[in-house]
Amino acid sequence: MKISLITSPQTTDLTISLYIQDQASSLPTVFKAEEGEIWWPSEQELWLGLGKKPTPITVLKALRMLFHKRKGRWPDAITLDARDLPAGWIETAINGIMLGGYKLNLYKTEEKPYSKFFGKEGTLTVWVNAKSSEAEKAIVKGKATAAVQMRVMDLMNAPANKKPPRILAEWALESGRQHNYKVTVLEKDALAALGVHALLSVSKGSEEPPVMIVTEYSPKNYEKTVVLVGKGVTFDTGGISIKNSANMHLMKSDMGGAAAVLGAVELAARLELPVRVVGVIPSTENCVDGASTKPGDVIDSYSGKTIEVIDTDAEGRLILADGLSYALRNYKPDVLLDLATLTGSVVQTLGYAAGGLFTANDTLATQLTEAGDRTGERLWRLPLWDEYKDEIKSDVADVRNYHGKPIAGAIVAAKFLEVFTQEHPAWAHLDIAGTAFGDLEFTPNRAGTAFGVRLLVDYLENLS
Repeated sequence: MKISLITSPQTTDLTISLYIQDQASSLPTVFKAEEGEIWWPSEQELWLGLGKKPTPITVLKALRMLFHKRKGRWPDAITLDARDLPAGWIETAINGIMLGGYKLNLYKTEEKPYSKFFGKEGTLTVWVNAKSSEAEKAIVKGKATAAVQMRVMDLMNAPANKKPPRILAEWALESGRQHNYKVTVLEKDALAALGVHALLSVSKGSEEPPVMIVTEYSPKNYEKTVVLVGKGVTFDTGGISIKNSANMHLMKSDMGGAAAVLGAVELAARLELPVRVVGVIPSTENCVDGASTKPGDVIDSYSGKTIEVIDTDAEGRLILADGLSYALRNYKPDVLLDLATLTGSVVQTLGYAAGGLFTANDTLATQLTEAGDRTGERLWRLPLWDEYKDEIKSDVADVRNYHGKPIAGAIVAAKFLEVFTQEHPAWAHLDIAGTAFGDLEFTPNRAGTAFGVRLLVDYLENLS
């Protein structure tokens, strides 16, 4: 899709205009401008309602829904009337329009027809009051963000046999080559030599070897280093503590943290942000085999601490323990963030509307919460109090990975991870189990949302 700016009207196949309900007195009675409402004054003009108090996210969602619903019926050339939109709204408008053309049918032999508008032949013209560098940057960012999100959504929606850990590594290597950032892949022998034992323990039940993917975007000038650690379990059976079969097929999504980190580093490189961003992604399958780690086993870790494995389905925190320790020892970050589809407990607490945020740093909590509010990828802070510390005490090891109780599951998981952060003053854990894979207009079932990409990049932009 080609996107360009104009400052005066020109002939096009279709012009889309956006309206707020506060303008109701000047609107025809047949159009109330309610959120998502559509009206066609003529064949060449479409009006889209945004409701009473729209935000940039309202614009994104309304346009994404509109363009997806008519994905096979758009003309090749469309003009978006953005004369009254600030630059930030233009960015989300571009993002929503492009995401409306996302194709979920990754492996269908007969593809559904999509309009040429979403391909190379399509043209989107953005009509503004006056050309500005802010509007141009908004278009660049909106287009780049949508492109990265769709690549990440493809990863999330691919079945496990199409994305074992080595495929995530290949994705990262190709991205690094295209966008000029460094990628290192540590394979099984290297992981064993380094002592990345917790990751290796989780991988023992699978024929697919584990990897640690390290992506590093370093601009010429920067003041801060932010390390992002993402859980990359490409399929999770639960191991010996096996899951119920009813929804196990959804466990292809258990690499949502890894997907967010891969996408955020690529987008930071595309946008040339003035922050050094490092992604550390421990990746493996968690399967059932005679060699699998058993409940009650005591394993080593990269940090040197020993872990009693109470539940092999609490595997994400094990590989994140090694990822956090690796990040701290090798990169000494100013800010350390980890993202993971970690617990069902956070879904029970927050549903699908927000991710859980855990940090002892009030400033970092505010920065991440505000980034979530701006991007619509919302977070809600949960406690990280030491009253929960006893839940991870072990009789035979330094720490245990699960407390075995049907309470405070997300909090106890965060307290486990905290053990491996060396009391870093600017660490936060994001549990995105309810938000990384959810209900979207693209499918009657659940699908990847790319949650975390826009959130992280917004945080990085404001940090810089």
